[in-house]
Amino acid sequence: MGKAYYTIAIQPEKCNGCNDCMVACAQKKEGTTNPSDARLSIELGEEALAKGFALCRQCAMPQCVMVCPSGALRKDEETGIVSVDETECVGCRLCTLACAYAGIALHPKKQKAVKCDLCGGDPTCVKSCKTGALSLVTAGDLYRRWGDLEDLFVPGMSFCLGCNSELIVRHTLRRVGSNTVVATPPGCVAGVGAVGVNGFTATKVPVFHPLLTNTASMLAGIKRYYNRIGREVTMLALAGDGGTADVGFQSLSGAAERGEQIIYICLDNEGYMNTGAQRSSTTPFGAWTSTTPVGEALKGKTRDAKPLPVIMVMHNCEYVATACSAFMEDYYQKLEKAIEASKKGMAYIHVFSPCPTGWRFLPSKLIEVGRKAVASNMVPLWEYSREGESLRFTQPVDNPIPVEDYLFLIGKYRHLSREQIEHIQDMVNERIRILKALVKE
Repeated sequence: MGKAYYTIAIQPEKCNGCNDCMVACAQKKEGTTNPSDARLSIELGEEALAKGFALCRQCAMPQCVMVCPSGALRKDEETGIVSVDETECVGCRLCTLACAYAGIALHPKKQKAVKCDLCGGDPTCVKSCKTGALSLVTAGDLYRRWGDLEDLFVPGMSFCLGCNSELIVRHTLRRVGSNTVVATPPGCVAGVGAVGVNGFTATKVPVFHPLLTNTASMLAGIKRYYNRIGREVTMLALAGDGGTADVGFQSLSGAAERGEQIIYICLDNEGYMNTGAQRSSTTPFGAWTSTTPVGEALKGKTRDAKPLPVIMVMHNCEYVATACSAFMEDYYQKLEKAIEASKKGMAYIHVFSPCPTGWRFLPSKLIEVGRKAVASNMVPLWEYSREGESLRFTQPVDNPIPVEDYLFLIGKYRHLSREQIEHIQDMVNERIRILKALVKE
């Protein structure tokens, strides 16, 4: 596996167009306050949101380095930073043509290539950004921390193309580790996780296949037995929304009320996807499913989704969080907290899990769907700790995009009328208002 490096990322919805980042960069690199002297450039769209972002991405295989005829550009294999040796640069501009991100340019006076070098690992632009729109991406840290851990989910299993649940399960088991008992009730994960294909199961840890109705209670019983014999073993549920919010809710609710020492992860693909894409109680308003069809009489689901994560907060769980695979570092941090919380009581994580097959969108759009779900506040990312008695947004969205920018990526929403879209937007706004009321200042 290759080495991972740092880069600077932008969250356009947080950009207010202040230009502080460019001014700070210009001061650092050129000693001026002229934004045009900066090594990055932000083009503003409507409402002062960042529309374009020109900056060196410190590519793993930089095309600028490959085309440089004089060898002036080099990539440091330890830091990953692509640097320019001005004494070798001949000003040919081939690097500017090769860069797909407009991350390198010719200095107007020196006629030498100039670009971002991350300020030696402590970028000035990131420190100057008051809104948090710029950040030094630490995905490399995740790789270095967990890259060598064993993948406890075997390759070659028959998930659908682009399945988000497989991505989440692999990362979850990698972090939680092998000293774990896993329960996978009927659903997409159980089809290969516990039941298996052609005589083989997908997990390398003890796994069992409970009913839809008793996942939490079976894990509770197993955990109590291990406690009785003095063994510290993690209990982990990997369940769909049907086995969590619907027929499995009674055992989940009871286990939470009793404070059972479980990590319960709901992979919410908003329906019963493995049996024909039927609606569940977490299916959003207006969504097409096979049991909420679209026609002359019916235009998709007529009820709003059950706000299950908030319901679990009201159950006095030790820890409750929402997560999305488009923000994997956020998910890893929440897994860390869930592991610790499960030593005292229940930890519950509700993972947004888009389904390309059942939702009718291309697998290549999976991460974009996740990002826009968060950017529109359809799927706010937050966590609640019973110890702190407060809710905290982990990826706050101060300037959300319209929900229709998310909805129209997905086939199950393409039929929506303007009235339905307005209803969804109002619902999103109301639920954000409720969540913000739970934040302790």
